[in-house]
Amino acid sequence: MILSGDRLPAIQCNGVLVIGDPHVGSRRPGRRKDAVWPQAVLGKLERCVAIANERQLAVVILGDLFDRPVETDEALKNQLIRVLKGFRHRPIVNVGNHDIQHTMLTDSDSLALLGLCDVVDVVATSAPVTEFQIGARSIGIGMTPYGQTIPTDARGSFAGVDLHAWFTHHDIAFDGGYPGAVPPFAVEGCDVLINGHIHKTQKSVLAGRTRWMNPGNITRQSVDLVDHVPRAWILDGSGALEPQALPFENNVFDLTGRVVEAADGSDVAREVESAFVTLLQAESSTELKRSGDGSIVRDEIEAKFAADDTSDAVRAIVRSLLGEAVERHAAQS
Repeated sequence: MILSGDRLPAIQCNGVLVIGDPHVGSRRPGRRKDAVWPQAVLGKLERCVAIANERQLAVVILGDLFDRPVETDEALKNQLIRVLKGFRHRPIVNVGNHDIQHTMLTDSDSLALLGLCDVVDVVATSAPVTEFQIGARSIGIGMTPYGQTIPTDARGSFAGVDLHAWFTHHDIAFDGGYPGAVPPFAVEGCDVLINGHIHKTQKSVLAGRTRWMNPGNITRQSVDLVDHVPRAWILDGSGALEPQALPFENNVFDLTGRVVEAADGSDVAREVESAFVTLLQAESSTELKRSGDGSIVRDEIEAKFAADDTSDAVRAIVRSLLGEAVERHAAQS
């Protein structure tokens, strides 16, 4: 089902399994060096199914179920559907930025198909969604998809609940500010706000009565997540999150060119070649084959940008050229 302001019936459960940003996709991301992809992601989701069913948990996916709005690998989509249909409680899925081609979910997005076929319940519009009855306590939950406005006042969304939780998929400034990030703020009537989108687990922040939490994703896509531990989390009736271990390998990233042993404290890593030359060399597909989405080349180009303080205009042009190269390589492979 696709929810646009509609509410689901109340759900009886022992808690809520919260799953952060799976990013299911047929292209091996970044510097991942898995021999077989995306079995690592599907394996984690299968473990989530076992946890949820063993403990009678409802399920919430924080967004970015897919890594690309349109997943073209039909076999992968069928595998994913089989996994998702294994949950006793149909997962409720927020819409992330990777799930949509435009500003909102449309029929052209793969996630919409899963919702229309009742594999998952997709929340397409910011609104109250349902109530979870956990023992003697009830939790009212709402959701805000990526790009939509997080409410500042959630009072009146539910009557008589013991806890009010809201799920978002946004740039939130948990660990200091950065351009475009929204600082955590008090949401009137909301006790717990759980965010996706930011891939690392963050320390919770209390703003007024609202505790903001960011559990982090279950798929490590980029080398900056090398120390991130992928976990699912159980939300209980008190609003606390309990971590749940998922299967993962430690050594999954190609760190070529990223780990530099300096001869002394004054040495720095050697500057990479010109961004344009690097991109042209990537046309040979040698580097693109190492990373199906071009992330290794992109890392080198971004390092060059930072070193040279490259203008925004040039950065935009080079990023566009890299995107075209990646798509061309994908079409030929």
